[in-house]
Amino acid sequence: MKPPDFVRFGRAICCDLEQARRREWWMGNGLGGYAGGTIAQCLTRRYHGLLITPAHPPLGRLLVFAKADATLHDQGRKWPLFTNCWGSGAIEPQGLIHIESFRLDGSMPVWRFAIGDLVVEQCICLEPKQETVCVAWRLAHAVERPVHLGVDLLVNCRSHHGETHQWEFAPEIEGGENHISITHGGGRALHFHTHDGQLFRKRQWIVDFDLPRERERGLPDRDSHLCAAHMRLPLGAEWNGVIATTKAGSEDGFRPSCTEMLDRRRAHDTAGLMMATQWTQELCDAPGWVHQLVIAADSFPIVRPVPAKERKEGTEEPDRHAERGESIIAGYPWFGDWGRDTMIALPGLTLTTGRYASARNILAAFAGFVDRGMLPNMFPDDGGQPQYNTADGALWYFEAWMAYIAASHDTAALREIYPLLCEMIDWHVRGTRHGMCADPNDGLLRAGEPGVQLTWMDAKLGGWVVTPRQGKPVEINALWFNALECMAKFSRLLEKDPEIFETLAKRTHAGFTRFLKAAGGLYDVLDGPEGNDESVRPNQILAVTLRYSPLSPEAQAQVVAEVKRHLLTSYGLRSLAPEHFAYRGHYQGGVWERDSAYHQGPVWSWLLPQYALAEYRVTGNAELAQSRLAPIRDHLLDAGLGTISEIFDGEPPHAPRGAPSQAWSVACVLEAWVKLERARAVATESTDKQEE
Repeated sequence: MKPPDFVRFGRAICCDLEQARRREWWMGNGLGGYAGGTIAQCLTRRYHGLLITPAHPPLGRLLVFAKADATLHDQGRKWPLFTNCWGSGAIEPQGLIHIESFRLDGSMPVWRFAIGDLVVEQCICLEPKQETVCVAWRLAHAVERPVHLGVDLLVNCRSHHGETHQWEFAPEIEGGENHISITHGGGRALHFHTHDGQLFRKRQWIVDFDLPRERERGLPDRDSHLCAAHMRLPLGAEWNGVIATTKAGSEDGFRPSCTEMLDRRRAHDTAGLMMATQWTQELCDAPGWVHQLVIAADSFPIVRPVPAKERKEGTEEPDRHAERGESIIAGYPWFGDWGRDTMIALPGLTLTTGRYASARNILAAFAGFVDRGMLPNMFPDDGGQPQYNTADGALWYFEAWMAYIAASHDTAALREIYPLLCEMIDWHVRGTRHGMCADPNDGLLRAGEPGVQLTWMDAKLGGWVVTPRQGKPVEINALWFNALECMAKFSRLLEKDPEIFETLAKRTHAGFTRFLKAAGGLYDVLDGPEGNDESVRPNQILAVTLRYSPLSPEAQAQVVAEVKRHLLTSYGLRSLAPEHFAYRGHYQGGVWERDSAYHQGPVWSWLLPQYALAEYRVTGNAELAQSRLAPIRDHLLDAGLGTISEIFDGEPPHAPRGAPSQAWSVACVLEAWVKLERARAVATESTDKQEE
């Protein structure tokens, strides 16, 4: 099976600067590192670069290789194949006018430049599980005369969040011919290798790159990079170019092959797609945009080193699962691995795609970070201690385990984790951090204290929590009920007494009726500092979508109706109804403007599949529910190509905002599409039998 030929553009998009620079490609390497850029090959973000690597794996990411600016030389004539936008407003050079087409070959961006009888292709790929990138070119059609490229290689060594200060980056540049190394502080080095080209050392600062996407975000919008090397590359029919790596020892006799590296990445993408179709029958004949999401899903799972135990407690058996931790990057380019996002995304990214071992490794890795019954909300970029300010991360952990067990039937893993899951429930009943505990009067979970953001609506500016939701949030309690039912199910699977969990679940089920509003729908928060919160928010949809719902079918239908009436858009659910006085329909401006609007109106794409599944649950119409996902197909050709943006404006035309590639957006759409395709097939089969 070949990767889909879904993302493809011609000159109408590629040669139009505004169109070409708003469309971005992103690629991960499975270690937390990534590469990203635009069709136009101009920088628009501080995060754009050809190799961004973690200083504290998998985080603390540094931009080390920014750009490879190629100029085509043919018998005394030359044409730039790259574009730069400058702080003065100038666009120089405008190499994008030579782009005949752009496409994604699986995960790899591929350009085709056409100038007279010369047709040059360019491809970029990251080596899976390596801090290595290849930028390669070839002639699509042979010519009898010699032609070559001159390529300037621009480097840096700053945080991908940061700004460049030239006086802080004065690396040693050594080597020549086939290898050049750039070493900066502490022995950290970037190595350039070429097989048939020639490398020449340079030291020239290229300053005043304009970054319009940062300006939109109210952040500094200029950058500079050091041109540390120049490459002369003869062009032929075979792929050739430069390989950049931070791998120690790569300077000793390393003879890179761009063709082999591109073939390995293509084989990696193909193998992932084949695995997904083998494990999930519904994906075999899925449309191209769904296959592209399968490719995108591979960008997010990463290796996360975890403290390994030498032996399992009480045994002489090595703890094999602790040897290789895994996690999930929440989104590119600026997110790390978040506990909540990881658990929400896990089923769609791993189970739907047949990566059961990864699912198990992720669950095992996070087990090692459970503290006082809670999962970490996030891991700091500097490698510091994880932060435990999430009320729902631990509750999604139970759902992730249930999804894994339902798919894999791995009762041995369940038996191993069961004591920890019991302990987590106990902590929630007794009480843990931030005032989080079960109320003995109604069985509901209370969470929150002043100045702390605990739910997924977690924007905070200084000491101001924008959406505090202190009290008993609706989705926290839907998740709590679901977790208790999961534990009862786990107990029965392991032939243990489920009574304690069944009793807690019954009490919570009874208490959950307090969320019902007389006019339909659910309160967003009960028993808050100012009473019950009637705001119409999308959190209530999870009370319908989760595996175990605390609502009657009638109440579920009322929730879906209210959400549809106030919150549903083409790309997801608004985070607040437009009728609310605090509604913000656009996500724009500086940090204060954006963060204060984050959950006050913008559309969240991970909630579109939640709505679709809820609608199917109350209507039984799988075809209608699946049609809700159709607009995502068009979105894959906009913003982050082949992937799904984090958020969109609440108001039409719902412009994409936030991170251009978000894990739970991709995961939830992929998972929901498969579930609804399965339901649609069952409905069709049932209809056919009735007609017989």
